[in-house]
Amino acid sequence: MRRAGPARSRPGTSTAATTRTQLGHVTSAEAAEASSITARPPCPPRWRDDKAQRGALLVMATGTGKTRTVIGLVETLLKAGWVRRVLFLADRDALVRQAVRAFGKNLPDVPAMDLREADKAEKARIYVSTYPKIMNEIDGFKEDGTRRFGPGFFDLVIIDEAHRSVYQKYRNIFRWFDSLLVGLTATPKDEVDRNTYSLFGLEQGIPTDFYPLARAIEDEWLVPPRVIDVPLKFPRQGMHYGQLSDEEKDQWDALDWGEGVEPPDEVDGAALNDWLFNIDTVDKALKFLMEKGHRVEGGDRIAKTIIFAKNQRHARYIVERFDHSYPHLAGKAARVIISSDDRAQTTLDEFSDAAKLPDIAVTVDMLDTGVDVPEVANLVFFKRVFTSSKFWQMIGRGTRLRPDLYGPGQDKEDFFVFDLLGNAEWFNQNLPRAEGRVATSLHARLFATRVDLLCTISLLEEADEELTGLHDDVAARLHKTVAGMNLDNFLVRDHRSWVETYAIREAWSREKIGAADPQDLSDLIENLGELPTADRGDGTDEKSKRFDLMMLTLQLGTLRLDLDVTRVRENVRAIASALLENLDVSDIAAQAALLDDMAGEEWWQDITAPMLEIARLRVRGLVGLITKSQQKIVYTDLVEEIGEVREVELTAAAKGVNAKRFRQKAQAYLARHLNNLSLQKLRRNKPLTQQDLDELGHMLVDAQIGTESDLLAAAEKAHGLGRFIRSLVGLEREAVEEAFATFLQDTGATRAQQDFVRLVIDHLTDNGELDPNLLWEDPFNRDDPSGVSGIFSDPVPLVEVIRRFNAGADLPPSVTA
Repeated sequence: MRRAGPARSRPGTSTAATTRTQLGHVTSAEAAEASSITARPPCPPRWRDDKAQRGALLVMATGTGKTRTVIGLVETLLKAGWVRRVLFLADRDALVRQAVRAFGKNLPDVPAMDLREADKAEKARIYVSTYPKIMNEIDGFKEDGTRRFGPGFFDLVIIDEAHRSVYQKYRNIFRWFDSLLVGLTATPKDEVDRNTYSLFGLEQGIPTDFYPLARAIEDEWLVPPRVIDVPLKFPRQGMHYGQLSDEEKDQWDALDWGEGVEPPDEVDGAALNDWLFNIDTVDKALKFLMEKGHRVEGGDRIAKTIIFAKNQRHARYIVERFDHSYPHLAGKAARVIISSDDRAQTTLDEFSDAAKLPDIAVTVDMLDTGVDVPEVANLVFFKRVFTSSKFWQMIGRGTRLRPDLYGPGQDKEDFFVFDLLGNAEWFNQNLPRAEGRVATSLHARLFATRVDLLCTISLLEEADEELTGLHDDVAARLHKTVAGMNLDNFLVRDHRSWVETYAIREAWSREKIGAADPQDLSDLIENLGELPTADRGDGTDEKSKRFDLMMLTLQLGTLRLDLDVTRVRENVRAIASALLENLDVSDIAAQAALLDDMAGEEWWQDITAPMLEIARLRVRGLVGLITKSQQKIVYTDLVEEIGEVREVELTAAAKGVNAKRFRQKAQAYLARHLNNLSLQKLRRNKPLTQQDLDELGHMLVDAQIGTESDLLAAAEKAHGLGRFIRSLVGLEREAVEEAFATFLQDTGATRAQQDFVRLVIDHLTDNGELDPNLLWEDPFNRDDPSGVSGIFSDPVPLVEVIRRFNAGADLPPSVTA
């Protein structure tokens, strides 16, 4: 049977376009040709307002062709003259290369370039880049002094994986370019956050188009996951000394937990596979995979498998234990694929080849997205995943179709997800989703705290000489920060008036800051706090700047009674104590007296803001010298337990899986009851009664093939119960041939037309109906690219016969009236 799915549009001849217009089906390319809009200039720049709709958000399950869909859109817009240059953004170099190949394959006549190839990029119509790369390039200038990428350079920007992290990190890119936006994401529409919808000017929860995993499974474009919950005790519950056997307690006590470290009473599950590795936990997980996973080559070989490990150390340990447990496959069947490995791409290429080893790829993040290996039939989640977009990307590694995977005629029908850490249960919960929120950078927090400190000092009725000096130092630092902001930088331009105002030293005076309205100061922080600056007065060391933030907060605490800075003070004392453990470092030894005071209690009594400023300046450069105590790696050999193994329904895929299974079960059941009188009438295209349809529906429900809701959903999708059932059982060939014999005789069909009608008869016999739109598609266009329009000068009579057959599965008008 022909697989149902989204119809593919193919431009035809002008005759085809005319005929298809009569039939109510015109491709966008043909519409453009018919209305002569190819000379239309690009759309006017009406999308500069962030609240206005700027484009489209396509929510499509991984594996359903997001990139191919958007390439078709680009082709249509280029031909219509609505866009001249396109920017495609991805978050990894590997995805950039993949996108360039996809554009080259599907639009070979339109130059598409990786933005890193600067010498070729000037000739491109389609630019493909990572987000950080285009961020850097926006501020680049050509030799003539003009910007390389001005606001109007691109007419269309395509955002791959448009979820909230993209909005958080790179929203300024989309504000800079005066272009239409198209976003692509596999995250289910209800899990896409509000900021992402607002970026495209869309109502929350309503994307431009939505093709979910369930629908793709039901339409048989993807195979469904079979999630097997495998509850390993230690990773989920942790290790508790009191629950161990006497022998295991002796082993626990004898372990080297680190110098001077007593054996703990318990270890949290999060520590498993981080710094504590239990041999039996990994061995049992691998044993379960090798025994229960899908296998190929008659069962002699495990099917392609991806194991998602917690970290690189965990990934290597999994392969180490695999090689130990299966020595005949050691070094070949299971391999680590991680970004730090120089051979990662080579190993990935070998894994992607069905005929080559490895069969098991153990990875950390690298195979979550952008890797399409249809042979993958097993996924092992050996880590917790909390991000929805990431989870569905990982699930998508197994959804691709793969005919004949298990042998001739034995297609891939599903894939296993061995869930060792309860991820499916987490994502099946109706948990409230956190909205995308722009994380405040350390730079911005320092800026805001300094403004707060400056304002606080400015409002003091009396400030001694030391406080006045502190005020001047803070004001000077803020002034230099703003003065270092480049007005030509695309991130700064939108805030030009603020920068020009506060780049003047006088704007930071005690009088002006003290007289400022609180809202004005809040706006000042919002507009200037995150902007890049050439000023490096705070240096670039993150630890030093974090120490600055703590000390500035403590300074505020000495001036404002409403602030509780107890926790911050204890953190600073801990830092001082840690530094005192490294007195063999001369720079630390030089500040030993101050550090000893800071680590104690007495120094903090009646501390002042100027005293804290002196301490900040003397200690900030030392914090990076603290020797971080490394958590010792511990290996245990305790007996792991696997709880009740059960199959879990993944909610987002359940509807499609259930519909597909119901269809399969109904088809198998009806095939055994073709002598039923109502089925015979349906297959012979004889008029039906309501009683016939009721009987057919009751047959399936009474036999427990599905529920009434399953039946109603299937009937609704097929536009009628009769059409649904006939799509399962087909038509009797004799009845179809009889009807078309009259048509061929009446039209005096040529040999080519007879052959074409024979294809129509085959399709109707197998599928029970035929969508007339498919007459321009494969296989009906094999003899003539124009499909039915190239074979019949007037296809309408043929289409009418087909439509009568389709309607034969419905109740006659006299019955429904």
